[in-house]
Amino acid sequence: MTKSFRLEKDSLGTIKVNDDSLWGAQTQRSLNNFAIGNNRMPLQIIYSLAHIKKASAIANHKLGIIDEYKKDLIISASSEILDGQHNEQFPLNVWQTGSGTHTNMNVNEVICNLASQKTHQPLGSHQPLHPNDHVNCSQSTNDVFPAAIQIAVINDISKNLLPELNLLFKSLAKRSTEWNSITKIGRTHLQDAVPLTLGQEVSAWRDQIDSARLRIQNSLKELYELPLGGTAVGTGLNAPKSFDREVAIELAQSTGFPLSTTNNKFALMASHDGLVNVMTQLKMLAVALLKITNDIRLLSSGPRSGLSEIELPENEPGSSIMPGKTNPTQCEAMSMVCLQVIGLEVAVTMGGSGGHLQMNAYKPLIGFNLIQSIELLSNACQSYRELMIENMTPNLRNIQSGLNKSLMLVTALSPAIGYKKASEIAQYAHKKNLTLKTASEELGYINNDDFDKLVDPTSMTQSQ
Repeated sequence: MTKSFRLEKDSLGTIKVNDDSLWGAQTQRSLNNFAIGNNRMPLQIIYSLAHIKKASAIANHKLGIIDEYKKDLIISASSEILDGQHNEQFPLNVWQTGSGTHTNMNVNEVICNLASQKTHQPLGSHQPLHPNDHVNCSQSTNDVFPAAIQIAVINDISKNLLPELNLLFKSLAKRSTEWNSITKIGRTHLQDAVPLTLGQEVSAWRDQIDSARLRIQNSLKELYELPLGGTAVGTGLNAPKSFDREVAIELAQSTGFPLSTTNNKFALMASHDGLVNVMTQLKMLAVALLKITNDIRLLSSGPRSGLSEIELPENEPGSSIMPGKTNPTQCEAMSMVCLQVIGLEVAVTMGGSGGHLQMNAYKPLIGFNLIQSIELLSNACQSYRELMIENMTPNLRNIQSGLNKSLMLVTALSPAIGYKKASEIAQYAHKKNLTLKTASEELGYINNDDFDKLVDPTSMTQSQ
């Protein structure tokens, strides 16, 4: 079937737009000119833009810039977008103009055409709303788009990532408490070291998550200040006095976050250091998760030829050729997510440093990578917790076997007989394939009673 078109106008002239599309000329030009990849602008940013359009309409009306009729039309259309009724009307790729202007205009145009529909005007007529004069009133993409990224990041981290990190922290805390009486051998350089409890080992993972969680939470504070009202370069040209404060008040009320206007819009529009900082903290979470994951992979290796001190749930077959094999698949998925986030952070860092003078032209990349990272980490942490952490169990037999065979228990003898003699006992025991107790008895460095008093693995874990 041949699709029917209408003609939409912008400052460059007319362009064909599908009759069933609510976007307009500038959106269509972007679709035609930037068919690059398949990464759509995240809906989280679209929704944040809708929040801003709604708040701007209220502020503009309060300040006498637009009438109540136009304000209500903008609010109505923005609310429909926020309800998810028009998701298909935001088709633009991330890889577009570096300011995000195409996406800002995409939202402006859809709001206009929704108003035209509601008032029985032709689509593309710019009646009764104009995308620039009314929906974009007192705004520029240069202050709106970074504000939208900030709001989207605050929302996704607050409502998705932080709650999931809280649950992961609690799950690890529970394992740490439950396993605190299980004494095992520690390892440094992947070689046997002195004992600790399995609970102590897990407590390191627990507190790594806690620290990462707090760093991310604290990084959000820098995003609460918005550049709205700075318009093109930070001076606030074409925005009425107090617009910045009024729009921030409206956004704080509609989003529930403590948003305010920044004192220096030049700084917040020329660079996006706060967003880069948040991305860095997401990377630090990925670093922590990757360390924890590598530990779990080592401790669960086996089941018979590895360390096998932790047994992971068998969620699915692990091999197409080796019957009965299962693999640490949640660890592998998490590792890939972590590496992806670390890579995305590099791009955001470069993008953040790549701004020139009064504007950074990497906004879509920064926003996309942040939203993708938050989503990946949130989903991976949930899967990791539900399908692995909450169902992994200690292999007490292997833990005890490793503890009994360890030569590094000899460390407890050093204060009594000195480092040199203790080292000789360990080397002799290893060479002769003896226990430490037998080796120390044969060398005559310490009697059995004193050995038993000093070499107590459980008491060695409580030395602090």
